[in-house]
Amino acid sequence: MYQSKKNPARPDVLVIGGGPAGATAAALLAMKGRLVVLVEKDAHPRFHIGESLLPRNLDIFERLGVLDQVQGIGVYKPGAEFVSDRTGRSCAFPFANALDRDRTHAWQVRRADFDALLFQNAGRHGAQCFERTRVTDVRPGHDGARHVVSAQDESGATLEWQPRYLLDASGRDTFLASRMKVKTSNKHNNTAAVYAHFKGVTRRDGELSGYVSIHLAEDGWFWLIPLPDDTMSIGFVGNQSAWKGRTGTPTDLLMSRIASSPTVSARTRGAERVSDVYSTANYSYRARVGNGDGFLMIGDAYGFVDPMFSTGVLMAMTGGELGARTADVWLDDPGRGKKMADAANLELSEAMDRISWLIYRVNDPVMRTLFMGPSNRLWMRDGIVNLLAGNLRGSWRAALPVLCFKGVYQVLSALHRRGIAISLPEMQPPPM
Repeated sequence: MYQSKKNPARPDVLVIGGGPAGATAAALLAMKGRLVVLVEKDAHPRFHIGESLLPRNLDIFERLGVLDQVQGIGVYKPGAEFVSDRTGRSCAFPFANALDRDRTHAWQVRRADFDALLFQNAGRHGAQCFERTRVTDVRPGHDGARHVVSAQDESGATLEWQPRYLLDASGRDTFLASRMKVKTSNKHNNTAAVYAHFKGVTRRDGELSGYVSIHLAEDGWFWLIPLPDDTMSIGFVGNQSAWKGRTGTPTDLLMSRIASSPTVSARTRGAERVSDVYSTANYSYRARVGNGDGFLMIGDAYGFVDPMFSTGVLMAMTGGELGARTADVWLDDPGRGKKMADAANLELSEAMDRISWLIYRVNDPVMRTLFMGPSNRLWMRDGIVNLLAGNLRGSWRAALPVLCFKGVYQVLSALHRRGIAISLPEMQPPPM
C-alpha cells in the first residue's frame, strides 16, 4: 500500500481496479486535488497481455507525466505487419502513413512493468492506493448520498469507504455490470486465446524492426510482440472451430498451433519458452447501462473487444481520462456530470464499433485479401492505418477513406458469394 498523509474514509472518488484505466483516472483526479482511493485486488507487478501500445497512447502518457518512463521500458514500435500463412507474404502498415501524423510511433512493453508504473504514478500524485485488496460489495447511494464500498485485504480484514463518486475500472471482472445484470455478450466474436513469452525468436530487421506481427492462420491469428531483453510475446487467438475437438493443456494447445503455422514456426525454431502458458476467453461484451447516480464504468469494466489491433490499453486509458473528467465535474455539478457520463459511454461505444467492424471480419477471405494487398485509392490504406494507430474517435478526414474501404469490401464480398472470379490471392494455396 502506498501511504498518504491522509487516510480518508470518505473520499471524493473511489476507483475499483488498478490497471491502466483505474490508475489513469486516479492519477488525473489526484492531480486536480481530489481525494482518491484506488483499490486493486492483485499486487503489482503481475503478468498481463495487451503489451503492444498505439501512437495515440503517447498523448495520455504526456498528460500523466510518464512519457519518458514508458519509453525507458519499451521497444520502439513504428507500425504493424500482417503475414499470411497461406502465401507467406507480408504487408507492412507504418504509422507514418496514417492520416493523422502527429504521432507516428508507439512502444511495446511488458505489462507487468507498465501497469506497475501507472499504479505507482497514481500514488505519487496523491491517490491512496491499496493492493491485494478486493472490493466485495457496493451499496449504492441515491439522490446525492454517498456509496458504501466494502473490501477485504490480504489479511482478511474488512475495509470500508464512503465515496461521493465511484469509478468501476475492474476490468473483465465487470464488478458493477455483473451485479446489475446489464452485461451483454457479443456472439459475433466468440474466441479464445493461449499465449506465453519466449526467447530466441527471430525478430524483424530493417524497416520492420520493432513492428508487431499479426500472422493470419487458417482459423485464427497469432500475435508476435517484440519486448525488451530478447523476449517475444506470442499468442494465438482462434474462433470456435480452432478449438473444436482439441484436448490437452494450454501448453499443448499453444505449441501445437505454433507448429501448425509455417510462418510462426519458422520464426520460433530453437526458441525457448520463458513463462507459463496462459489461456483466456476473448468474447466481446458491453454493458447496456454504463453509468448511473454517482458511478461510471470505464475500460473493460464497461466493454471489451478482441485485442487484435492492440486497442485494449488505449481504450482503457481513454476511459480513464473520460472517467476522471466526468467524476471531477460531477462532484461540483451532478447534473452536468451525468451528461458527461452518458457522453463518455457513447464515445467508448462508438470507438469499439469502429474497430470491431474490422475485427469481426478478420477471418473472412475477402477482408484478408484487402489487408494483404491494400489500395490507397481515395486514401483507403491510410484511413485503415489511421485506425491501426489508435485514431478511434470520429474524424472527418478518415470518414470518407474508411467508408470507401467498407464499400469495396461489400462489393467484393457480394461477387465472391456469387462465385464470380475475382483476384483473391489469400484463397490460393501457398507456393510449394
